[in-house]
Amino acid sequence: MTLLAVILGALMLAGGWLAAINPPGSARLRLGDRLEPYLRPAAGPAAPRTAVDTGMAAQLVNQWGPAGRLALPLLTRAGGFLERLLGGARSVRTRLAALGSEQRVEDFRVEQVMWGVLGGLGGLLTAVLISVATVSINLLAAVALIGVGMVSGVLGRDWWLTVSVRRRERSMVQELPVVAELLALSVAAGESPVSALQRVCRLCRGELSIELHRALSEARSGASLISSLQGVANRTSLDVLARFIDGMVIALERGTPLAEVLRAQAVDVREAGKRALLASGGQREIAMMFPVVFLLLPITVLFALYPGLVNITLLTG
Repeated sequence: MTLLAVILGALMLAGGWLAAINPPGSARLRLGDRLEPYLRPAAGPAAPRTAVDTGMAAQLVNQWGPAGRLALPLLTRAGGFLERLLGGARSVRTRLAALGSEQRVEDFRVEQVMWGVLGGLGGLLTAVLISVATVSINLLAAVALIGVGMVSGVLGRDWWLTVSVRRRERSMVQELPVVAELLALSVAAGESPVSALQRVCRLCRGELSIELHRALSEARSGASLISSLQGVANRTSLDVLARFIDGMVIALERGTPLAEVLRAQAVDVREAGKRALLASGGQREIAMMFPVVFLLLPITVLFALYPGLVNITLLTG
């Protein structure tokens, strides 16, 4: 009963706090939000849009309905506070671009807040289970578990973004030799670079083909093909892909035979993959020494010495 009373009291305090900091009509509209309904094309009744009704916030409204609309101002404020607390907007923006995501930094901060809330709920559930198992309650431990869960959720979202970027870059490196050889074959067959890129994007299904398709879309919208390809290299942190793009750009600018350049780039990428595989094998070999030295060897020594220790104990006893 004591634990139930504490949980109900905490929920009542949270509800009162939310009502106090976010009363009805407290969301202020910016000048751009006031003018936007009158400037956009008239496709129907122009409904006023709140300052947070974009990106991830709009998705929340559509998915959660009234509950999402009530939570939006609080999530947005929490995301802004998290941005001021953690910083690193440039790093987040770079990783989002490397992931090929159209998500903004503000939307990512909102996701971090949501992950933090889920982590806090997980900490609260853990505290409740421990309290039920021990038939006692420790408020300090419960608060610590909730805090650890919230911090773990916030940091876990950032870690997952980094993992997603690394996974995508590994996929691009694996796809690069095939793409380079297909481009070389298409160019050697007489197609132009743009037609060769279109053919590769149509035949391949992978992260690199998605980036090349994005570069082609930018070239169709008015940008030059060279600047679009350089944008692909700038959005990623892969040296192999940067060298491949630089080779294509130099061949296009100076008029050197593009097919030979692409074949040479494909060979270089495969050699780089072999070197990376050998380096990874060496690291795994060193990592395999830890269970052998710290697990198998002590157990072997224990089995070898234990009978002698037992006999010595019996003789001395």
